Amino acid sequence: MSDAETRRLVFEQEMPHPPEKVWRALTESALLDEWLMHNDFQPVVGHHFNFRREPTPTWNGVVDCEVLEVEHGQRLSYRWDSSGEEAGNMRTVVTWTLTPTERGTLIRLEQAGFPPEGAGAYYQGASYGWPRFLGALEQVLSGLK
Repeated sequence: MSDAETRRLVFEQEMPHPPEKVWRALTESALLDEWLMHNDFQPVVGHHFNFRREPTPTWNGVVDCEVLEVEHGQRLSYRWDSSGEEAGNMRTVVTWTLTPTERGTLIRLEQAGFPPEGAGAYYQGASYGWPRFLGALEQVLSGLK
């Protein structure tokens, strides 16, 4: 499927924290655990890892991932493969881009690769979930020194 045949979600939010602090929250496993999910993440291209949550009736609670790109302090990308009845073995790519601003950091989150049809519940779930995760990220960042 080409990019023209897929849908993507994009969220942008400026946070009053320097890019270095945001980068830590995106790449340190213990911090990811606080605002996103349990994980065995390492910021190394090619590293395979999982995000894990409590299973639901239609999702096994596991997201299989692989780090695709690491530009320290600027850009992070990983494959995001969800399985389960509702997800239908959905394969997308999550990309974080950090841009310094006068007041902190502009965080851009993109999840791309949703099929144009047949993934409505998963697309809607991601549309609902990412803003909540970004709110949790802000709370973690506010507590970091």
